[in-house]
Amino acid sequence: MGRSWPSVVLVVLLLFLSTTPAVNLELDDSKTNFFTNSDLTLGFSNGPTQNQDVTGLLSLSFSMSGEANVSSLLIELSSDGNSWTTVTNLTTTPWLTYFDSTSYTNGSYTLRATAWDDDVNESVIATSGTFNIVNQVPVITIFTALNAAAGTGTSASDRAWFGIATDGTLAYRWGASDDDLSYATITNVPGPGAPSNDGPGNLAYGWDWSSGAMEEGTWNSRLTVYDSSSLSATQTMFVGIDRTGPTLSSVTVGDGSNWQKSTDVTLSGLINNADDGQGSGVASAEYSLDGVVWNATTSDSVQLSLAEGNHTVSVRSIDRVGNIGATTLVEVRIDDTLPLSIGWTVDELTTSRIGPANVQFNAVDDGSGIDSSNSYIQFGFDSNGVGQTPDLSGNWLQMSSPGLTGSIGLASWATKSRQYLMFRAIVVDNAGNEYTSNPSAYQILPGLDLYWNATETNLDRQIVRPGEADGNVTITSLLESNQDYGGSVVVRLESAPADRTSTVAWTVMESRTLESNSLADREELLIWNYTVPKTGQFDLRLVIDYVNVIDEYDEGNNYNHMVVTGASIGSPGLVPSFAPSVLLLLLAGFAISVFQRRTRD
Repeated sequence: MGRSWPSVVLVVLLLFLSTTPAVNLELDDSKTNFFTNSDLTLGFSNGPTQNQDVTGLLSLSFSMSGEANVSSLLIELSSDGNSWTTVTNLTTTPWLTYFDSTSYTNGSYTLRATAWDDDVNESVIATSGTFNIVNQVPVITIFTALNAAAGTGTSASDRAWFGIATDGTLAYRWGASDDDLSYATITNVPGPGAPSNDGPGNLAYGWDWSSGAMEEGTWNSRLTVYDSSSLSATQTMFVGIDRTGPTLSSVTVGDGSNWQKSTDVTLSGLINNADDGQGSGVASAEYSLDGVVWNATTSDSVQLSLAEGNHTVSVRSIDRVGNIGATTLVEVRIDDTLPLSIGWTVDELTTSRIGPANVQFNAVDDGSGIDSSNSYIQFGFDSNGVGQTPDLSGNWLQMSSPGLTGSIGLASWATKSRQYLMFRAIVVDNAGNEYTSNPSAYQILPGLDLYWNATETNLDRQIVRPGEADGNVTITSLLESNQDYGGSVVVRLESAPADRTSTVAWTVMESRTLESNSLADREELLIWNYTVPKTGQFDLRLVIDYVNVIDEYDEGNNYNHMVVTGASIGSPGLVPSFAPSVLLLLLAGFAISVFQRRTRD
């Protein structure tokens, strides 16, 4: 029993080995199967060796020997020897493929090949040595176009702009770093056409591109750099060609009004109102007062100091490439002078008025002219017509409609007798200059006026002998009213010596009270008698409403003055033939003529 235990161990070992399908034996650069029923021997005839640095594409081929019917060859990759990723599965001969190392990140890897033998329905495995993927992707260090007028070309918002002609040239330049740099291509350039590849072989690291038909527009030129490992890198440069100047839609003068009231005027919209379309963009503006000397600015507005009057300012826009746009003529009108007052035109204001009273303020402005829509009249009632504010109204009232012409309507003007209607005007010209007139007052007078008709009121004699016998004179008078008057009127005849002093009062010779409605027909004929008491001159006057009971339009025409003379007997004024006869005049003329003739002789 002691001598038989080695035999037992050997039998158990043989049974274990007979149940094991395959055993891998690792070689220097591959692994193949042992203890398999397949007669196939599998290995890498061309593949990565232990510690080999691999870049780009690697050709993989396999060696197979022995009697076997292989239906597939599975290629797998692992970075840790445990987790395997399928690279490809070959099902037909030849048993070879390419391993693209650029599809994987740099690191250490192992390849495994598994062949399936249909004769025994078993697989045979071979592994490569552990190798290193050390690919280097090209790094573009520069991609530019020389002599751009504006921009860097790094983005669509910072495009590299050129103002070249249609037959001009764009000088593209590039550079890249790589251990096996091969060639470069460029696309999306101003056409037609495109430059040929730069390389492989001698690299020019750029293109001087001229298509002969360089149109205005934008392009996103794309550079692609390739290396011998089939790795590539791309970069885009944004370029544009602009040969057209910007257009300026409008320029705002001051506050936008047609006229300015200050000689310091601001022009705005020089940049914001300019448009360069699809071009390089507006960079600056230029302005000129004479069209010869131009001043540049990068601000949207500029302030000018100009004299009063009309001016024309030339404005133009310039884009980032230097293209100059069309000139825009801007009219600048300046008026810093206040409107000039002429005066008021007001309807007659009486208590008899029915309906509104028209009022107009007259003013002129030789510059921009009167702005009627912003000018207006103010009014108010006042007790005495003086002061800056109507005291009866308490403040200024504004007419309902703008302008310097209007009307004032009252339900009854009769209640406003002797009050004053005050006016003032606020006059604005089209430049915005504002003038406020001084208050003007117009009294509302009574509508009724009683007066003596001067033509129809007179004496029958002006020189008489004093006394009751010969000193009587007759006064014919016509009392008139400017409107129908139904009330009574007191009138009287008064007399006073012509050589009186200021202390001598008038003597009432006769007083009459006319009955109501005496002036319903607007006139009344009155006959007066007066006797000259003594020699000398006497003033006579007829007086209407001497106590001023009646409120009248004009109290000053209530008096009518006359003069009568009382002469002595020898006074020439009493001789009927005081005036020389025609015969005496002829004789006097003849005598003078004879005297003058003798003098000349």
